[in-house]
Amino acid sequence: MSELTHFNEQGRAKMVDVTEKAVTHRTAVAAGEVHMSPGTLEKIKAGTLKKGDVLAVAQVAGIQAAKHTWELIPMCHPLPLTGIDITFALTEDPCMVEIRAAVTCTGVTGVEMEALTAVSTAALTVYDMCKAVQKDMRITNIHLLEKSGGKSGDYRAEE
Repeated sequence: MSELTHFNEQGRAKMVDVTEKAVTHRTAVAAGEVHMSPGTLEKIKAGTLKKGDVLAVAQVAGIQAAKHTWELIPMCHPLPLTGIDITFALTEDPCMVEIRAAVTCTGVTGVEMEALTAVSTAALTVYDMCKAVQKDMRITNIHLLEKSGGKSGDYRAEE
């Protein structure tokens, strides 16, 4: 099983040793969507949900999640993140909140999981903040948009 980097000689999971990897500047951008009714979107825009400012809370939740990814995803390394930016776009057709997370660090392993975790947690927070008014919201399309740095080089998702 030597071609599988996250398994030891016994076929059991292991955390990859990144001691010898070169330190490089690394970035990752991920996105996702929370689809909802026009009424729910209007409440977000107006700030009239009982739990408070949905996007402000989701932004802090996404940042927190990126910083704690290594505690949630077993094979992730703790990383010294140097930047986390969560942005939101509210659209009416389709009716949704689009979430983007950009994460950066200078380190020995990439930040793709941190960006994806930030988007996922921000989306779950939007759901949590709005579930009293709409339970059938859909969290969809969470994916990596781009990454740079490291041995594998740059990646950009095709539109």
